Amino acid sequence: MAACLLGGAMAAETSPDAGLVRFVAYNLHNYTLQSSTERNASPPKSEREILQMLKILAELKPDILGVCEMGSEEDLADLQRRLEAVGLFLPHREWVQGADPSRHLALLSRFPITARQSRTDLRYPLDQVMRPIQRGILDVTVQIEPNYSLRLLGLHLKSRREVEDAEQALMRRHEAHLVRLHLNEILNAAPKTNLLVYGDCNESKEEPGLREIKGAAGQPNALRELPLADDAGEKWTYYYEPADEYSRIDFTFASAELMPEVILKRSGIYPGHDWSEASDHRPLFVSLRPVDQPAP
Repeated sequence: MAACLLGGAMAAETSPDAGLVRFVAYNLHNYTLQSSTERNASPPKSEREILQMLKILAELKPDILGVCEMGSEEDLADLQRRLEAVGLFLPHREWVQGADPSRHLALLSRFPITARQSRTDLRYPLDQVMRPIQRGILDVTVQIEPNYSLRLLGLHLKSRREVEDAEQALMRRHEAHLVRLHLNEILNAAPKTNLLVYGDCNESKEEPGLREIKGAAGQPNALRELPLADDAGEKWTYYYEPADEYSRIDFTFASAELMPEVILKRSGIYPGHDWSEASDHRPLFVSLRPVDQPAP
């Protein structure tokens, strides 16, 4: 799927991506540059990992980059500078301060951000305690063409790691429910929104939280899961080293209005063998033709 997008084959084609917009979703595995005193904080990302990550992104050439596990706003600015040095000028940005002090959602864009509706105030009751959605919801609209805007919703649901005072799967289920309520608000108010939802959901395809985010098939506000894969047809996105386990927990979804503009033949999961030198996740990429098409 991705072979014609990467490497030498790309140069051999006649502008295969002309007129397309490339979105990349990527869990960067703790892009932090300084040690933190926060509990459970991860060590700084090594320069070797960062250089490999930049190499991968230079191959993918995103016009919009949505990331999980970003550190501080200063770390995001560092990433912007490094991307510009490898030819990726993404001057517009969003950074979300959720309840998690160390890991943040962020987005960089070549196109201007015309609306910011990210949410960090959402709470849910569990075990008689009101709990915040850990990383919030990143929600921005970018203006790609004068007559074409794209709304992007970035997620990073509660990790699968156990915590002392609650059941992690239930926390994730509640977070997914808050995401669905937010989606309903968007699509009830503006059903024709070009909406792309992405992120590390920490759930597999058939788990309850992911089903709730996607919505029931046939319902007006349901999302379409994009069937992304690598060159070999593999769909896993994450490697958990302690269990020697590969899984798919990173997803992209499109609204019914956006789906006709998604070019699946130019979308996929990064196929290179060097992905693990940058992160424990593989990036996903989605190509769009930014001209509204009639929904089937």
